[in-house]
Amino acid sequence: MKIYTAIIEKCHDTGLYVGFIPGFKGAHTQAASLDELNKNLREVIEMLLEDGEPILDTEFIGTQNVVVA
Repeated sequence: MKIYTAIIEKCHDTGLYVGFIPGFKGAHTQAASLDELNKNLREVIEMLLEDGEPILDTEFIGTQNVVVA
């Protein structure tokens, strides 16, 4: 079992949630709900893994708050 960290954003124009796995080419999708987004991401990752284990371009480290005065 592998665990991937997804970045999730919400598009203000469409109202859809957009998710992607940093550094994992092709691992992105969108959905109307967070549950549907998680399901879609699992399906995309499973499909991409059929071609073998990916070499990730980047590694997710975390987030930071940046204060601007």
